[in-house]
Amino acid sequence: MYFLCILGSQGRGVKRQDDFVLLAGPLAQPELRTSSNGEHAAFDCSQPIPANSILYFEYLRSKGVTHFKVPLSWVQLLPTGLSSKPQPGVVRCYQTLLKQLLEEGLQPLVILHGSDVPESLRSRYGGWEKMFQQYAEFALKEFGPLAQSWVTFSDLDEVLHAGQAAGDHHLQNILQLNKKIYQFYHHNFPGNGRSLSIVLKGRDEAALSQLKGSTTVDFLSVDMDFSCISSANFAQKLKNLQISTGNMPILIYRLTVHDCSHNEQEPLGNLLNVLWKDDLNIIGCDMKFFIGLPKKEYRTLFKFLMCSMELFSSNPSPLKQYFHCSYYSELWSLFEHKGSGERDALTKAFPAGFQWATSTESFKVEGAWAAGGKGETIWDRFGHENQAFNNHTADTAADSYRKVDIDVYLLRGLGVNTYQFSISWARIFPSGQKDSLNEEGALYYDNLINALIESGIQPVATIYHWDLPQALQDKGGWTNPSIVAAYKDYAAFCFHRYGDRVKSWNTFSSPWVVSHAGHGTGEHAPGIKDYVTASYQVTHNILKSHAEAWHDYNDNYRKTQGGKVGIALNSDWAEAADPNKPEDKAAAERYLEFMLGWFAHPIFIDGDYPEVLKTQIEKKRNECPSSAPAVLPSFTEEEKARIKGTSDFFGLNHYTSRLVSSSVGGCTPGPEGVGDFQAKVDPSWPATASDWIYSMPEGLRSLLTHIKTKYLAVNNVPIYITGNGMPTNDSGDTLNDVSRIEYMRGYISEALKAIEIDKVDVQRFTVQSLMDGFEGNKGYSERFGLHQVNFVDGYRPRTPKQSAYFFAQIIEQNGFVSRKQDYFEGVKISPPRRSTPLPPSEVPSASKAVWEKFTPQKRLDRQMYHYGHFSQDFLWGVSSSAYQIEGGYNQDGKGPSVWDVVSNNPGSGIPEDVNGNVACDSYNRLDEDLYMLQALKVKSYRFSLSWSRIFPNGRRASLNQKGVDYYNRLIDGLLARQITPMVTIYHWDLPQALQDIGGWQNVEMVDIFNDYCDFCFATFGDRVKFWMTMNDPQGLAWLGYGTGRIPPKIREPGTAPYQVAHNLIKAHATAYHTYDDKYRASQGGMVSIALNAEWVEPKDINVPRDLVAADRAMQFNVGWFAHPIFKNGDYPEALKAQVLVKSELQGLKQSRLPSFTDEEKNLIKGTADMFCANHYTSRLVTHVTGALSPASYLSDWDYQEEEILDQPTTPIGFTRAVSFGMRRLLNWIKAEYGDPDIYITENSVATPREWAYDEIDRVFLHKTYIDEALKAYELDGVKVKGYATYLMDSFQFLYGYLFGYGLHHVDFNNPNRPRTPKFSAHFYYNIIKDNGFPLPEDEKMIYGEFKKDFIWSSATASYQIEGAWREDGKGLSIWDKFTHTPGKISEHDTGDVACNSYNRMEDDIAALKKVKVSHYRFSISWPRILPDGTTKYINQAGLNYYKKLVDSLIAANINPQVTLYHWDLPQALQDVGGWENETIIQRFRDYADVLFQNLGPKVKLWITFNEPFIITVLGHVQGAHAPGFNDRPDTLPYIVGHNIIRSHAEAWHVYNDKYRASQGGLVSITVNSDWAEPRNPYKQEDYEAARNVVEFYLGWWVHPIFNGDYSPLVKKSVLEQSLAGGLTKSRLPEFTPEEIKRINGTYDYFGLNHYCSVLAFPVDFGTTQHFEADRGVVVISDRTWLETGSVWLRMTPFGLRRLLKFIKDEYRNPPIIITENGVSENGPVDLNDVHRKYYYEQYINQVLKAYLLDNVNIIGYTAWSLLDNLEWAVGYTERFGLFYVNRSDPDLPRTPKASVSFYSSIISCNGFPDPTTGPHECWNPNPTPTPTPTPKPEEPINNVNFLGMKLSAEDAATGFNATFALLIIAVTGAICLSIGFFLVKKRQCRAGQETLISVWLTF
Repeated sequence: MYFLCILGSQGRGVKRQDDFVLLAGPLAQPELRTSSNGEHAAFDCSQPIPANSILYFEYLRSKGVTHFKVPLSWVQLLPTGLSSKPQPGVVRCYQTLLKQLLEEGLQPLVILHGSDVPESLRSRYGGWEKMFQQYAEFALKEFGPLAQSWVTFSDLDEVLHAGQAAGDHHLQNILQLNKKIYQFYHHNFPGNGRSLSIVLKGRDEAALSQLKGSTTVDFLSVDMDFSCISSANFAQKLKNLQISTGNMPILIYRLTVHDCSHNEQEPLGNLLNVLWKDDLNIIGCDMKFFIGLPKKEYRTLFKFLMCSMELFSSNPSPLKQYFHCSYYSELWSLFEHKGSGERDALTKAFPAGFQWATSTESFKVEGAWAAGGKGETIWDRFGHENQAFNNHTADTAADSYRKVDIDVYLLRGLGVNTYQFSISWARIFPSGQKDSLNEEGALYYDNLINALIESGIQPVATIYHWDLPQALQDKGGWTNPSIVAAYKDYAAFCFHRYGDRVKSWNTFSSPWVVSHAGHGTGEHAPGIKDYVTASYQVTHNILKSHAEAWHDYNDNYRKTQGGKVGIALNSDWAEAADPNKPEDKAAAERYLEFMLGWFAHPIFIDGDYPEVLKTQIEKKRNECPSSAPAVLPSFTEEEKARIKGTSDFFGLNHYTSRLVSSSVGGCTPGPEGVGDFQAKVDPSWPATASDWIYSMPEGLRSLLTHIKTKYLAVNNVPIYITGNGMPTNDSGDTLNDVSRIEYMRGYISEALKAIEIDKVDVQRFTVQSLMDGFEGNKGYSERFGLHQVNFVDGYRPRTPKQSAYFFAQIIEQNGFVSRKQDYFEGVKISPPRRSTPLPPSEVPSASKAVWEKFTPQKRLDRQMYHYGHFSQDFLWGVSSSAYQIEGGYNQDGKGPSVWDVVSNNPGSGIPEDVNGNVACDSYNRLDEDLYMLQALKVKSYRFSLSWSRIFPNGRRASLNQKGVDYYNRLIDGLLARQITPMVTIYHWDLPQALQDIGGWQNVEMVDIFNDYCDFCFATFGDRVKFWMTMNDPQGLAWLGYGTGRIPPKIREPGTAPYQVAHNLIKAHATAYHTYDDKYRASQGGMVSIALNAEWVEPKDINVPRDLVAADRAMQFNVGWFAHPIFKNGDYPEALKAQVLVKSELQGLKQSRLPSFTDEEKNLIKGTADMFCANHYTSRLVTHVTGALSPASYLSDWDYQEEEILDQPTTPIGFTRAVSFGMRRLLNWIKAEYGDPDIYITENSVATPREWAYDEIDRVFLHKTYIDEALKAYELDGVKVKGYATYLMDSFQFLYGYLFGYGLHHVDFNNPNRPRTPKFSAHFYYNIIKDNGFPLPEDEKMIYGEFKKDFIWSSATASYQIEGAWREDGKGLSIWDKFTHTPGKISEHDTGDVACNSYNRMEDDIAALKKVKVSHYRFSISWPRILPDGTTKYINQAGLNYYKKLVDSLIAANINPQVTLYHWDLPQALQDVGGWENETIIQRFRDYADVLFQNLGPKVKLWITFNEPFIITVLGHVQGAHAPGFNDRPDTLPYIVGHNIIRSHAEAWHVYNDKYRASQGGLVSITVNSDWAEPRNPYKQEDYEAARNVVEFYLGWWVHPIFNGDYSPLVKKSVLEQSLAGGLTKSRLPEFTPEEIKRINGTYDYFGLNHYCSVLAFPVDFGTTQHFEADRGVVVISDRTWLETGSVWLRMTPFGLRRLLKFIKDEYRNPPIIITENGVSENGPVDLNDVHRKYYYEQYINQVLKAYLLDNVNIIGYTAWSLLDNLEWAVGYTERFGLFYVNRSDPDLPRTPKASVSFYSSIISCNGFPDPTTGPHECWNPNPTPTPTPTPKPEEPINNVNFLGMKLSAEDAATGFNATFALLIIAVTGAICLSIGFFLVKKRQCRAGQETLISVWLTF
């Protein structure tokens, strides 16, 4: 560039060498690169000046740059906008930067304003103008002494057109403002050489003309484009600018060069010649493009420039002689120097079978650092000691431990055939030793490997990648020779466990880093700084460990497994800093030997270290006798022999290169000191976010050649590039990683050259890394991933970066040149069945049988989940439509559609006035869409064609080839991925030109549409075999032409919908026949139409006209179009008759419904080869009489739709998720339309955009709706052939971007429109993979018996059954008072009489005998024994009752199980504080003593307390149970709980000390617990939340009793929340050491009550002090879990087994008695309680699995409850009993339900006999029939009264939860849980709380 500077001396005075401006910059933000993205991405002093900035400035200076752009950030300097309040640190930063530039010989060009304005000043232009002047004066004063050249505005367009100003007036204001600043500057800084300018674009003619003759600038700065395609007029543009401004000097401030490649010399010569022209007053130029040229091209280009100047210049000069010019030779030599071989190499593909890979490392991505039994690693310790950047840890990292499916999804999207991952030693062997095997950790890698193989991806396992178990490090780690044996055992386990599937193994990856950074510099874990000894010892032991592992595989596994074992070595390439200096060449060789040779030489050459290394170390030992900088261990001859040749391939990790020079290292430890060399980088090499990695791709090729020559000359094993990549920073535009793309392009190119030219046997290329991760000591500040991981979001969503799409393209092409793919015709589609025409439907149609069959279904039958599979050719797909995703609305010749016109006009009615101009930008992001489709592995993709993109004005004459090309690329891309295209020809986006002639109201549209279809069939039909002429024509007709809600927004509701539908049907039929006549024979495809098909249910199946209304609704909705097409060519009779009658009543002479001629009917009927249905929801309908005026399609219905209120809501009103409607709809279509093949072409649910990635509702939708389709297929014989859901979020027509429907989240605020897979994407993939829903292992029955003395029991509680509340001296209990308090109990029920068991003991005993139980669990009423709660008075009558009960039980051969306390505290004790008063401990002890003494001789099983959790939480937090407190939810539950635990311990000790020896009984406590699963199984946070749920049930109570103190998790949770609220200590009381000792071990068995399971997820309650905030969890239920009579209880049998296994593992496998388990019903009485039989069968079978398979010490099971009884707060509305108690009969008779016989059979068999070995005498399949009460009309089981409203239980729960959430927001420090009476008993499973998610996320 220096030569450009001297041009001024060649006959011109204007451009002298010392004043021509060669301009570069600015610094990039956040990365420092050699090229910047402009001022918008410029460095703004919000961070420190990059460390390598000086090197960069030196490099620019060496290129000849004279000036450097420094944009100032107004926002950073003056965030408030006030010059009196600057940020001093930012001021200092800019001053330092300017000084650095001056010191390096660069003049700053300071820019005052690019585009950023402080937020406080954006209100209006006037204030902004005034404040800008103040800001400018401030900046000039602060920085004027350091800079002579200034620019006021560098982007005038931004200022004028982005809302800050507009119009000529404002332009004048800007120029006037510029003038004031100009005057201020020259007044305060007089003198020559100072200048100020403004930047304009060439098109800013108004500004240019006003600048002419102006004194507001010293020169003009211009923003120019130069195109090599049209380079000739560039000079003319500049000339015009010069004239416009009165020959003002011009600085080309920003030069954008495009459409050029480096081999286009002539156009580039034209560009450079402009700078030489005499008639242009050019004073400088932006050199960004030229700086970016490689060094050799750069020099040659300027030599070419000099020579070209000579050819065109008339003035003689010495240049020609100086450069030996030959114009044409220079032109050729510029790029010819590379040689034809290199150019040809890049046109070739990589070898067939080349392995394309990406990689991760366990500690960087897995997270779950302490989950699943994993041991601590050195990196865990490193992070926890705050040694990583910003105190980052790898605790969660990318959460890959929970995300196997998600990570493999990314791999499928990329298309890699190989995936390299590392195994965590500490996850397999937590202690590092083989005797600590952790099966759960080993299973994780099984799952990963299996998932890879299922997706056709070869697993490559690295056995060790830096994460040593801390337990081994504590013994010396890699410096301890014993680690060799430990590593060998670990490797042997890996080979044995995984080697049948893993065929490529790396023993170590980058071991040099372990030695160098981990034990030399100490920058990495374990942080040891010992380069003298430790570093070399570590290498020594690693080499021996590697060799032992290799030999173990070779000796024991190679023959059977056939894999390869090698090592992945990292190495830079080293070049001599001065290639002319031999000493530098020798130094470069030493560099390589100290890095690569240290490991490679022993393994690949002779088993020993390289001679250069040994010689150098020996030299240093002699030079430094007292302080040798290195101690190199020696190998024995035996060790050498064992190490040599121990690699089946050469694994290479390579990232960067170094320039190496010779130096004198002295006695300094470390490679440079010992090796006598110094390494640096060339400043011209592009930098990265790492100060270690600079991009120098040529180094890879050189290194590969070096390896081939040096290490593989004898043993020519293949080379695998096992790691190559670069990091970007963690801020800025992280998705648009252009620098990584260029890096990859360069390095992959060099690998290809090495293969093709140098004949290096490279067989694999691995890009580091699959995703961002924890980068060691750099934490998350450096990002290596092809996929961005959002480390702030608990879900850790992964989003492909642009580099991912680039890499996917490389893989698809197997190189850089696009090649023809193998042709895939799509899924073979059977030819359509040509059925005979169907007769018209009757009124009502025969299909009413569907309602008659399904509507009366019982809820259990309706909800029962079905497991099975679809047909093997089932077409799993996703869908989209053109306007919703494509964008590019006016791009490449596309014409406007009706949606373009409407959405771009104000008042469109679309929320937020958005449009589809860009949408998902799919028109420009085809590769990104194909990535998603490939990742999902769908079989089909349904998309629509944009009519106006193909025919801009709607007609063939306007054909737009670029639009056609786009769809050809899409179709070809689908077929290349074996995805069948399903094409919708028309999806609502009519060309506006056709709407201008009347649109679909014009009958001409029939032929116009046919011609469009004809073109599509002809153009795409060779590859498209599945066609839909149009989508949802019903919606178009009604919404577009009836209501006017969508384009074309016509409101003619009485006539236009029918007219439009008429034309649409004829258009469809005509197009169908065109295909049939012209294309079917040659193309073999199918054609149909996609109809919207919602289901309706009659509101009352027993009301005939409701049934008729339901039939009519289906005909008006579906039959409107389907009846003509699939039946007789005419509208359904119900529709015709209805519209005719309405028309007549309106005084019309004929129907508003047009008629088809006979010819048209024949044309229309049968014009569909399959039935395509879009389905979303179902509704209730009831008959009404519709209005006559105004005439309307809607009023013609004569029915009214209502929501089905017990079904889940969605964000869109009137669109509930009614899954059962899917099955019924499919059956109706089968019955109504002759059993056609059915494709579900749309189905999804709206979720709020705020939910982004973690959207459980869509998972529930797919889980339920698809299962209903499966039922229709497998159970009903419906020919369901395919299913499609939405590919991604998109423009949702009426709702804009408010809601997401897709499997992928699209960020519409990001110009890159990044696509991120959601939870639902991975769930849907698994459905596709399984082709349905296979029966889970959890659901499979097991057959066998329990132990011989197994306890079979049933249970009750005193207050719930006894009644006699004031009889025989009983005292009042807290429940007596509570139930007599208004508003506490449902239906005002009380326990005054209950089941009257106090007086009907014999009936209860008879019931027990019928059940055949061995035990009966009942509770004692404390106030019946001790009326005032104390032993002052013992009520003998009460005591006698229980003695009699015990005796009666024993007489019936039934053993008593006695609960001392089941919630009915004497009111007298409550009056003195109840469980809050410590005196109750002694009171309870005394009470227990009385019972042990009186009943103990005959009672051998005692329970001190029933469910203390419910006592504390429902009674003292929520207030739903007695005593009804909710005023101190922060402290009271813990005080109460503390006293209960101590009371239990005292009672246990009383028995142990006084009675055990004589009575021989067992005493324990019964706790209740739900099981909890993570709401999102891919999310570590949710696993932790699930653990919290169980810990607060068990750890709160059981942990003290079994271990002496509260669980660590409970203590930690309460403490952290207490501290968050400003407290100084935990609200959880502490046990004294004496209390811990006394409580510990106070159990004889584990008593467990369990009913159901929940899904858990965490919620941050902020500083709220509340029990629920301490738990930090919200729970919901899976919608597929069967509902019961209680809103909180859904059937989840699997949870019981998992809970039992948890108790076994957590509490040392104690004997367990399940003391309660049961299910409820409500509503009409039905003694055939099939749901209870199902519940007991499934739950007890899970208990059997726990016993037989998990070795859980289970000794008893108790069914709750013997009798229907008072269910606490819900009174008698919910019934849990085996026996029905008829409360309308004063005798309260007990009637057995069907479940009695079923349960007694299980008891008789002591388990489940195998039916294949039967019959079994113990099993009674035919119980004695029992009388059934007269059935009543069934009501929704869980309808309840809530706040005066009749609601479903789910909606009542929603109401409660909303109330709860609002209270959290409104009340600081306390939450008053106002619960409805549906919060019953104590269970915390809350079915129906799915909607709670939306409540939380609303706030």
